[in-house]
Amino acid sequence: MEKKEQLYEGKAKKVFATDNADYVIVSYKDDATAFNGLKKGTITGKGVINNKMSNLMMQMLEKKGVPTHFEKEIDERNTVVKKVQIVPLEVIIRNVAAGSFSKRYGVPEGTKFSAPTIEFSYKNDDLGDPLINDYHALALNLATAEEIDTIKKMAFAVNEAMIEFFKKLNIDLIDFKLEFGRFNGQIVLADEISPDTCRFWEAGSWDTTKHVSLDKDRFRRDLGGVEDAYKEIFKRLTGE
Repeated sequence: MEKKEQLYEGKAKKVFATDNADYVIVSYKDDATAFNGLKKGTITGKGVINNKMSNLMMQMLEKKGVPTHFEKEIDERNTVVKKVQIVPLEVIIRNVAAGSFSKRYGVPEGTKFSAPTIEFSYKNDDLGDPLINDYHALALNLATAEEIDTIKKMAFAVNEAMIEFFKKLNIDLIDFKLEFGRFNGQIVLADEISPDTCRFWEAGSWDTTKHVSLDKDRFRRDLGGVEDAYKEIFKRLTGE
């Protein structure tokens, strides 16, 4: 499939048109941002890892019955995906208290929930991606009630599959962000699944005061060893 003009450039990816109107090519960058773009930097090799990891995860989830935008990996940084209309909701699933949840509600990081929880953020950089609920999403015409219900069910299904998958790699899935899109009238999982969008902690370390992060928190919090954390996740995922 031929890569044509650039359609969009985001914080971590570029999107290009192809000779097929139903598909685009996503190209992953090494650029890193945090706090809605206030902190910027580079994580060497991140684009390659995130591309390959996302594709592996999407294919795993497809086998579990979750429809995704994944079509075909071209090379280490470029992948063909379905051209979806993104639903402007960031969907966050949390299994353990961490990050903004802990700050907002005064819950110590590492507090395990009795059941996973879900949050919606309005995907809008100018507004700082504010938290919203189902009724806000309906009032803003971001999605229909049926779409919201589908997104919730799919997000929790993704969580179950990913908890099981990463447990085998000695990694605890603390929380993660998903995005969904519409393709031919169907809701599909889109965007990426990577250390950029997930909190991964070394198994068992969440119940100590000093957990071992294997994700973008190492960049956000200036913990050091950022590239090594991404490489470690990828090594466990692929054996490479």
